[in-house]
Amino acid sequence: MKLIKAIVRPSKVDDVREALEKLQVPGMTVTEVRGHGRQKGHTAVYRGKEYNVSLLPKVEIEVVVPDQIADEVIKAVIGAARTGEIGDGRVFVVPVGAGFNIRTGEQDV
Repeated sequence: MKLIKAIVRPSKVDDVREALEKLQVPGMTVTEVRGHGRQKGHTAVYRGKEYNVSLLPKVEIEVVVPDQIADEVIKAVIGAARTGEIGDGRVFVVPVGAGFNIRTGEQDV
């Protein structure tokens, strides 16, 4: 199994969710996060004063999928989240040793 963590623009979350639904990915975890990479942030004006916004709002989407469909899921996430601009996000893939259902105690295979 693989844990796929995607950090995307907030405006792209629904597009990514729809792409994952088409692949019949059963569930996902969505977390609002803040950060920056190459985008670095921007300058904003509030009540006439300029200030630097260095941590930008993003959304982290996490899904655990079987190894067989991991590449397909990665391509779907990238395709749904891409705008072609700096700040589109990142995808990370982490191997998962085991997963357990808390209610039943069953181990995922």
